[in-house]
Amino acid sequence: MGLTPKDYQQMSQEASPPSRTVKNGAMAFLIGGSICTLGQIVLELLKSMGMEQDQASALVSLSLVLLSVLLTSFGLYDRVARIAGAGTLVPITGFANAMSSAAIEFRSEGLVLGLGAKMFSIAGPVLVYGISAGVLYGLIYYFIR
Repeated sequence: MGLTPKDYQQMSQEASPPSRTVKNGAMAFLIGGSICTLGQIVLELLKSMGMEQDQASALVSLSLVLLSVLLTSFGLYDRVARIAGAGTLVPITGFANAMSSAAIEFRSEGLVLGLGAKMFSIAGPVLVYGISAGVLYGLIYYFIR
């Protein structure tokens, strides 16, 4: 039985559930915004206690990473992500979840080949891009000045 692309597209549309774009967007906005609001509340609280901006910002980042890793290790991050969708991809929490879930999944293979290798297979592209971009921007800045 040969399917034409048009027939395949029609079958695919009939089998796919309808997307809930508005609901998904609203949930992503609400939960992603809540994560950012939590970070801002903690930042303001730390600054009101006399901590400097740089130190408070670093502590907020560490707190959000720790919260994300804890939620991932207890299996709660995935439940929130099912509801929030892209809202949980707030860069620092989404990256922490990706790193910790890979480490947890492959920990039975050992510290180096399991945990370390899988964790850095996710971090590798981010590090390569960040370092490459930093070198490129540094060279451009050097030659412009």
